[in-house]
Parts: sequence; C-alpha cells; structure tokens
Amino acid sequence: MSEQDSPAAADGAASLPVRAPESSALRISVRTALILLVFTLVFTGLMAGTYSLTRPLVEASAQREKLRLVGEVLPQDSYDNDLLADRVVLPAVPAIGLDADTPLYRARKGGEPAALVFEAAAPDGYSGRIGLLVAVRADGRLAAVRVTGHRETPGLGDYIDPKKDKDKAKPWITQFSGQSFETVPRGQWRVRKDGGRFDQRSGATISARAVTNATGRALAWAVERRERLFAAGIGARYADNP
Repeated sequence: MSEQDSPAAADGAASLPVRAPESSALRISVRTALILLVFTLVFTGLMAGTYSLTRPLVEASAQREKLRLVGEVLPQDSYDNDLLADRVVLPAVPAIGLDADTPLYRARKGGEPAALVFEAAAPDGYSGRIGLLVAVRADGRLAAVRVTGHRETPGLGDYIDPKKDKDKAKPWITQFSGQSFETVPRGQWRVRKDGGRFDQRSGATISARAVTNATGRALAWAVERRERLFAAGIGARYADNP
C-alpha cells in the first residue's frame, strides 16, 4: 500500500458508523416501558383514591337534588319514610311518555300509602319532548306536577316552567295541584281552547296543551295502578298484570 492510499483508508475507517450493542437498546426499551408502567399505576391509584374520597360527596349531592325536585311536587311533611329507597322500577311506559326504565318513588306516612312520585313526559310540545315530575296522592288527587326539561320558546311557551313564568304569585302549572277526576272529569283534562277545564296563555297553546294532556294521562295511569304500585316489593320491576 502506498503512502497516498493510507490517508484515504484511514478516512474511510473513521467514517464507518459505530453501532450500539443490541443489549443496550433493549435496556433502554425496558426502562422506558417500566417508567410508563409506573406512571400509569401511580396515576390510576391517584384517580381511584380521588374517586373514593369524592364519591360520598357526589352521591350525597345527587340525593339532595332528587329530594329538592320531589319537594317541588310533594311537601316533605307528607311522608315519613325513606322516599328515595322505597321505589320500584318502571319499564318503558308509552302511555305516560316513558321510553326507558325510570324509578317510581312511594311516599308513606305511618306505614300507610301517601303518594306516588314518578316521571312522565309530553312528546308533543312545540319544540319536542317536555319532561314532567308528577306526584299523585293515595286518594287519587294530583299533589302537583312540575316541568323537568323542555325546549319551548323563551318568553312564549316556557311559562309551563314556574321558574320562567312571569306570574310568580300564581304560576300557570299550579292550577293542576289538588285536582282529581272527581273535581275535573277525565274527559275535561284539556285546555279551554279544546273544550277542557284548564287555562292556557294566549299565543302559546301548544305547550299548555301538551302538558295538560300528559298530566291527565299520568294521573289516570297512576290512579288505575296505585294499589299494585304500593304493594310491589322495594326495588322490584313493575309490570302490568296480563
């Protein structure tokens, strides 16, 4: 080899890449995987701990909200049992607008039936479904009904919700409270515009009609089944007898 060839050969040797041993790459991969695993376990543990600590608070808040809603349709002094525990499960009940399982709560006082509290819905509001919460006393009177959800026109049809009703002294929906089929025959549970007994506001009949009709259907459904609903076991899935 000539002296001229030697530097070139040396340069070529210097430019060859130096590869890390495969064992070194494997160690890096394993270390990275372990770090990710430890991070995941620590994060999961923290989340589980946070959930365990906050779960009682969340459940207590949910219970208070349910009782608040129930209190809008049934005064607390109307019962002395654990209302939220004394419940049955209603399956989908198209007759009262329910398309999924929902709880029905049973109020008792001194061990005797006091009222049924359950959800219903009017499917035909001006802007769609109107959710309702209904309380029916054991003697067949409607304790009260409240709107729980709707998309009716603000300032027009939303008076069905007492929080939006401008008449705070006597909200529209309170006209149903205390009524029964003895005070208002079943066929007259309609708005006056349709020949019924209940008022509607000018320019927003559809919303009032939907709520009035749905309330009458809910009352009829509950009155017809009240004895079986009160007799069903706690937590049982209610079904109409064939």
